[in-house]
Amino acid sequence: MQGYLRKLYTTLNTPVQYALPLSDQLISLNPLIGKTIRLVHTGNIVCVHCNKPTKKSFNQGYCYRCFITLAQCDMCIMKPETCHFAAGTCREPVWGEQFCFKPHFVYLANSSGIKVGITRETQLPTRWIDQGAVQALPIFKVPSRQISGFVEVVLAKHVSDKTSWQKMLKNDIEPVDLVAKRAELLATCAVELAEITQRFGTESLELLPNEPVVDIHFPVDNYPTKIKSFNLDANPEVAGVLHGIKGQYLLLDTGVINIRKFTGYEVEFFQ
Repeated sequence: MQGYLRKLYTTLNTPVQYALPLSDQLISLNPLIGKTIRLVHTGNIVCVHCNKPTKKSFNQGYCYRCFITLAQCDMCIMKPETCHFAAGTCREPVWGEQFCFKPHFVYLANSSGIKVGITRETQLPTRWIDQGAVQALPIFKVPSRQISGFVEVVLAKHVSDKTSWQKMLKNDIEPVDLVAKRAELLATCAVELAEITQRFGTESLELLPNEPVVDIHFPVDNYPTKIKSFNLDANPEVAGVLHGIKGQYLLLDTGVINIRKFTGYEVEFFQ
């Protein structure tokens, strides 16, 4: 099979079900665990937005022009609290209204240890799966991406807002009591959270006290003890026995590859 890579499709199940998109084809990956697979990059890359050929990919799949012009590639996507929509300088105001002014969740997750994160309402539980989280708990629902960013900044003073991908892939993770951690953070951050409510209104923070912890199980039969990462730009061929899938990574006996990193790359897939 041959086609252009997109991020892995996921379905929350026990374990998570994965499919590899190649243009308009979908390859079910769970049945291939324990078998040898091979991916060969043809040298062709297209932008995931404009679909034009590009020699280099930026920000996981964009050509340079789209990277510097699209709102979805702006720094405020990574740091929502820096949103500049109100200043009239959003790269794409219509897109911003459709994307950033929609309900977002602030959550706790256990991916390489406890962390705080944010995501659109429509991206749960996909966001947790993509991060390789084994536990997750939504704690706030807010009306905009910027507000979720302010809440994340407050909570990130006490827990990490990043995932160690190497630790996540080794599955070097201890279970944590997310409900207890939520209660601790709410108490510790009460004053700063109240300030956000005062600034944006009483409806800006909806606490979710009754949400259950979501446990996520990944289809992996053997976790790596050492991490060797494949790079299609340096070596166009990846081959080995597929031991599992976690986050957006394929775990082979020869190394790991982050499929999302190479979105827009044309590959041949062999099994």
